[in-house]
Amino acid sequence: MTKAPRAGQVKTRLTPPLTPEEAAVLNTCFLRDTAAAISASITTGGARGIAVYTPAGAEEEFAEILPSHFELVLQRGDALSERLINATEDLFKIGFQSLCLIDSDSPTVPQNAYAQAVAWLSTGEERIVLGPSHDGGYYLIGLNRMHRRIFEDITWSTPHVFEQTMQRAKKIGVAVELLPTWYDVDDRATLCRLCDELLGDKANDVGGYPAPETRAFLENLVAREKRGRFWPAE
Repeated sequence: MTKAPRAGQVKTRLTPPLTPEEAAVLNTCFLRDTAAAISASITTGGARGIAVYTPAGAEEEFAEILPSHFELVLQRGDALSERLINATEDLFKIGFQSLCLIDSDSPTVPQNAYAQAVAWLSTGEERIVLGPSHDGGYYLIGLNRMHRRIFEDITWSTPHVFEQTMQRAKKIGVAVELLPTWYDVDDRATLCRLCDELLGDKANDVGGYPAPETRAFLENLVAREKRGRFWPAE
């Protein structure tokens, strides 16, 4: 699930400390790293990468960002719940027997998490796969059957999303498999956490995807100016 990385329209909670242009470039890096991690995880089993994107007319922008084997499906709907429901319906109509909807805010999710999600959904048993986020949401939801209720009446963008989704799955009566808990990068605090993970003294110790595009951007930003603007020293 992605939005064209245009300055002033993406990662607005990161401005400041970043400029709108820097936030857009960082978002582009997130997309490239997430697509690379997904691609490395679906080399077998017939899985495919799809960018469910917005807005209409941004196809050429994504062609310059995503791997050539990724396909594009336009998002439909206004509210987030509508876009998630419509994306799920559209992907099942294309012919997929299962799918994962993945955010574009978590570039260091371990690639084996994506592989595990594919493995669980490929067994033929009905289940929901969730990748919890530390902020109370989730970075991935996997389905092998349409369940509109899993997206309806959720208080999106709050710390209650994951809990409410788990409760909804219980009411529906579908088993849930949990991936490792990770984090979204959407504010100053999580940007600092990302810098710690990729550039800090214990970089690569947390087991996340190395996110080379994101790392290179942050390294260049640190080299160009004092890091204190976006990554204060301890």
